[in-house]
Amino acid sequence: MSLQRVAAPAAAVGELLAAYRPGSAFFSSADGAVLGEGELTVAHSLDGVADTLAAVTTPDRVRPIAIGAVPFDARSPARLVVPETVRYAVPSEGRGAADNGQARHPLQGQWRIRAVPEPTAHVRAVERGLKLLADATPGTAQLRKLVLARCLRLSRDEPVDVAQLLGNLARRDPHGFTFAVDLPRHTPDHRYDADLPRTLVGASPELLVAKRAGQAVAQPLAGSAPRSADSATDQRRAADLLASAKDRHEHALTVEAVATGLRPFCRQLRVPPEPELVKTATMWHLATRVTGELHDPATSSAELARALHPTPAICGTPTEAARDTITDIEPFDRGFYAGAVGYCDAAGDGEWVVAIRCAEVAGGNIDLFAGGGIVPESDPESELAETSAKLRTLLLALGLDQSL
Repeated sequence: MSLQRVAAPAAAVGELLAAYRPGSAFFSSADGAVLGEGELTVAHSLDGVADTLAAVTTPDRVRPIAIGAVPFDARSPARLVVPETVRYAVPSEGRGAADNGQARHPLQGQWRIRAVPEPTAHVRAVERGLKLLADATPGTAQLRKLVLARCLRLSRDEPVDVAQLLGNLARRDPHGFTFAVDLPRHTPDHRYDADLPRTLVGASPELLVAKRAGQAVAQPLAGSAPRSADSATDQRRAADLLASAKDRHEHALTVEAVATGLRPFCRQLRVPPEPELVKTATMWHLATRVTGELHDPATSSAELARALHPTPAICGTPTEAARDTITDIEPFDRGFYAGAVGYCDAAGDGEWVVAIRCAEVAGGNIDLFAGGGIVPESDPESELAETSAKLRTLLLALGLDQSL
């Protein structure tokens, strides 16, 4: 294959946000932002990224990139596009998405909302999950953690303005990872017209893995509490989360899995013994920043992402048993929710985040998702409340200030 990609000059994050249009791909983080436009070719798995990029010819000193999304079930096809043109935001502007002079605007229109499952049914699903966690059936893999999600399906007569939604998310959580990438037009359950373009848009707080030169970094999140507008209440919730035995147990399982996944690639791996608190506009999270020095600096971010995805933060442990249980319990196909979103260049450098605080958009339809980790100490009603708090990230970006 002989193709050419052109790299455009660096810009500010706000400029790239303003330039985004559905059909292109946008990703921003503390290291800057990238906007890919056009499509030269597509890789359908993280395994295929290296070969796809190697087949692309570019001008001197221009590295081709693959940018896009991997579904929750990594055995299903991904969509990782090699764009025709790529624009970068300089790292010094990487936190500037909120300062481009554009206010957040609610998306106008009358929404029809359906919960899948209904809140009471989600509580029953968590109760069922707790029974499975307590079941030590001989000859079967014993579940240690399970992540169960629910979905809000919103629809209206007018198409969703994806660019406005993306901008609202970036301006509300300017310190997070914000993204909008195209998805395959068909869904497994055929719930949308196949002619409708689909976009995955979100503002994830969770870094799956990043790779720069010979360094790898991951920051798993597990254990959450909703923010409060009252500062005293907000600080109390943060302190309670940090002290929670249940949440620290849930968090430790995820950190253990991430460290295990990275260790074969690293000659040195640093795993802090205690989690720290990170916050978004709506949530507190327990986080641990895991850093490693790679054996081989040529190891790619796509290879590292493949080794880690899915983590117990969005699936459970052991992975296969948890994934099978999710398929059995949840009344919808996750698709690209709880997958991975990011990019990788021809040198292997790149960033991948966990696809949470996100939505799938198709025409006037938008599916919002949120989940919570279930361990034996979990309380079903509290787990429902956690998903409601997490859904507020997207609901507020839509202009809906309510709990569902």
